[in-house]
Amino acid sequence: MTAVEAVTFDFWNTLVYEVRGELRGRRLESWSGLLEEAGFALERVQLEAVFDGAWKAYLTSWHANEQFQAAQAAEHILENLGFTVPPDVREALVQAFGDAGAAGGVELHLADGVEECLHTLKDAGMKLGIICDVGFTPSSMLRDHLIRHGVLPLFDHWSFSDEVGAYKPSPAIFEHALEGLGGPVPGRVAHVGDIRRTDVAGALAMGMVSVRYKGVEDDDSQPEPEAHHVVDHFDDLPAVLGISVPTSPQ
Repeated sequence: MTAVEAVTFDFWNTLVYEVRGELRGRRLESWSGLLEEAGFALERVQLEAVFDGAWKAYLTSWHANEQFQAAQAAEHILENLGFTVPPDVREALVQAFGDAGAAGGVELHLADGVEECLHTLKDAGMKLGIICDVGFTPSSMLRDHLIRHGVLPLFDHWSFSDEVGAYKPSPAIFEHALEGLGGPVPGRVAHVGDIRRTDVAGALAMGMVSVRYKGVEDDDSQPEPEAHHVVDHFDDLPAVLGISVPTSPQ
């Protein structure tokens, strides 16, 4: 009988990853096309600069635990273009920015071995949850990607920041997840994520078991805290949590 009865997972670079820059490139391409069609000439480097400004604004809000979602990012970019676009073009640009992450439009990949790991944990009786800091792709689309991969039904609950109204490491989003999983004692819940400042620090502050996954990105930032366990492949997670994996007969 393992001491852990539930496991929560970060989304980006834990459950799922993108080929670096693909979402940003898709947004840039759609905006370049829409602006060109509307008669506005803008060098790619200029558009990239205002996109970078919106990302910096997001990071500032993220660290301050203030929501900054796709529509706000699009509005930030529009305000810094240096010219005003008609309302219909503005609406199309905001829509295109938010839609860039839609399933079928961009490919998000499951981390290596995570699907098998999720099944192993479910077979062992674990409740599973998601605790995700949402960037510019809304949670509705993130769930669509998990549906497309066939793994969303494995989760008992999910806590996305754009729905909860808080980012990690705020206790609010972890408390939301624990409540949704039936209120287990935090010490009997493991949280798996890749970022020390949010995933590790947030889980440790809650008294949860912290596991840092470094199979996609290895966050070595200092002086942020380290997790109880560090794994670079999901094949290792069940054993780390004290769950034995049946071996196939030879």
